[in-house]
Amino acid sequence: MKYFVDKNSVVREIWGKSDTILLVFVGASAEFALNKAVDWLYFTGKLPNDPLGRLFSTVNYARAIVFSEHQSALNAIDNITTIHKSVEEKRGKTIPDWAYKDVLFMLIYYSVKSFETLERPLSPLEKQEVLKVFNNVGERMGLKDLAKTYSEFEKARQNHLENHLQNGAHTKHLYKQYRKHLGLMRYLLLIETQILLLPNQVRNLLSFRKYSFLTPSVMVYKIFRQFKLDWILKEALLPTAYKADIKRLNIISE
Repeated sequence: MKYFVDKNSVVREIWGKSDTILLVFVGASAEFALNKAVDWLYFTGKLPNDPLGRLFSTVNYARAIVFSEHQSALNAIDNITTIHKSVEEKRGKTIPDWAYKDVLFMLIYYSVKSFETLERPLSPLEKQEVLKVFNNVGERMGLKDLAKTYSEFEKARQNHLENHLQNGAHTKHLYKQYRKHLGLMRYLLLIETQILLLPNQVRNLLSFRKYSFLTPSVMVYKIFRQFKLDWILKEALLPTAYKADIKRLNIISE
């Protein structure tokens, strides 16, 4: 059986553990809030009404594609395209091409950053593999002029960070929603984790400090996970409504 992502690909290793996926989710939640095209997500009302669910569904879609049989993955990508086309028709506008690319950039960047934070540095070839997989998604969606090498991607992403982000009214509203849905302690944990992951431009736009108080805790968490005790921390920290969903994300045994 042909799969969309080869069984030996590092992308499956990255997206096979809930820990890594959660960090992708955390990083993306910051950039979604800053993106100049976030008004598209406000148009449907889904993001402001259920920010965690909306962001989680985006990440979950990506994970499903990574582990799907080839044709099933293509069908899932086509379904995403259809959904977005429907929103465009209702609004009478076209979602800009760069907005689609920005989402791909987030998935690529935070896949690499999250894995390297919790596991090990990725080799240049492994980073290229991450880029290739998500480029395949983008090309199926009809996106043009995607970076062919990881170094080209880094330049394109830098351009995105400089030109497509702003701290506006939607940003402030979304962060208020994050706090409302997470509660104060989990919200503070979200912020500290974002500081751990975000590039400088994003941290600066959000007026975050450079150093995360969680930095020393990463090694402690790795030790907990080594002894299969990480579930204790997850039970204490994760929102109850999403615990079952997050457990189902584990495809690779931790």
